[in-house]
Amino acid sequence: MSSVSSAPTAIKQHRQQFPGLTNKAYFNFGGQGTMPQTALEAIYKAYDHIQQQGPFSARVNDWIRQEADLTRQAIASELNVSAETIALTENVTAGCNIAIWGIDWQPGDRILLTDCEHPGVIAIVKEVARRFRVKVTTCPIAATLNRGNPAAVIEQHLQPTTRLVIVSHLLWNTGQVLPLADIIEVCHNYSQSTRPVYVLVDAAQSAGSLPLNLTGLDPDFYAFTGHKWFCGPAGVGALYIRPEVFADLAPTFVGWRSVQLDSGGMPVNWQPDSRRYEVATTAFPQYAGLRAAIAVHRQWGTPKERYTQICSHSEYLWQQLSQLPQVNCLRATPPEAGLVSFQLNSTISHRQFVEFLEQQNFLLRTLVSPDCIRACVHYFTLPSEIDALVKVIGNL
Repeated sequence: MSSVSSAPTAIKQHRQQFPGLTNKAYFNFGGQGTMPQTALEAIYKAYDHIQQQGPFSARVNDWIRQEADLTRQAIASELNVSAETIALTENVTAGCNIAIWGIDWQPGDRILLTDCEHPGVIAIVKEVARRFRVKVTTCPIAATLNRGNPAAVIEQHLQPTTRLVIVSHLLWNTGQVLPLADIIEVCHNYSQSTRPVYVLVDAAQSAGSLPLNLTGLDPDFYAFTGHKWFCGPAGVGALYIRPEVFADLAPTFVGWRSVQLDSGGMPVNWQPDSRRYEVATTAFPQYAGLRAAIAVHRQWGTPKERYTQICSHSEYLWQQLSQLPQVNCLRATPPEAGLVSFQLNSTISHRQFVEFLEQQNFLLRTLVSPDCIRACVHYFTLPSEIDALVKVIGNL
């Protein structure tokens, strides 16, 4: 069995930057991360700056453009892509909407998604299918958690009319990391398709937790948020768009940020990059909060170093839970990321037990499909927090 040593002084000092970690053991980073104090201060400072300067003035408008550019650059640096490929959004679902609605759908086209996608994405797909007479196929990825090849399953379900494949990089329910590079290669090289097969990735759980190089992975669309593993404010997300598909993806919602203006202030053309998928006024001060949160993570280590620590903690939690007779971990092998999902062999419901845990200041969440409890560990989670959680569960 591997072990996790007591947290060194450095990580304990690092944790002091996160007020949300005080007096609680937080295991809900897959739902929303705990913001560092510097992010909260950056947001307040940005709001104050706007009020002092305008709030609607030439100086503030210039500041907004700079803030947006800096935020794209900060996000792009984490994903190893150019800033021109990043469209700033509000959340994962907004990014998925941009990608799904922007495709030129024809009757009979087909969307392929897995049986582990989030309800928000499924709702978009159902409405697109209804409006444009698009067919939807669901492939059984959940069954590959402990055995099987997800890329092979997806390949088996591709059809000549498949236009879009929707997958999650890191499954929000079971914690499985899909072989994204293999899946993208299968879709892009599918020879029977009459048109390109695009790949939209729901990156709600992967962005900020996995070390990413989207330039090497080459997804068509990668939608994510800043309020989960990045520990930024709610209301800031982004969509990576592969430059080669700009011409094929039409903006659905359009505003002054989407277009270039002439000297008279009239729109004359789309923005030449991912900015064409941005719309209009939003909570711009939140951008500073996300950048501050990313900066805090970078102070501790690189994305790869953070991921290594996340996996060390998740393996430690998984190993301890696996030894409890009243617990069934969904994974048969150590997790590949920070999500650990498990079920209780008890008459008490998962929801009741999670509510009981919250009363004891342990914050987890339940999932419906599969019916389980999910614990999320970050690189700054303490081994003592894991030990305490396992002790409470063991006493069930």
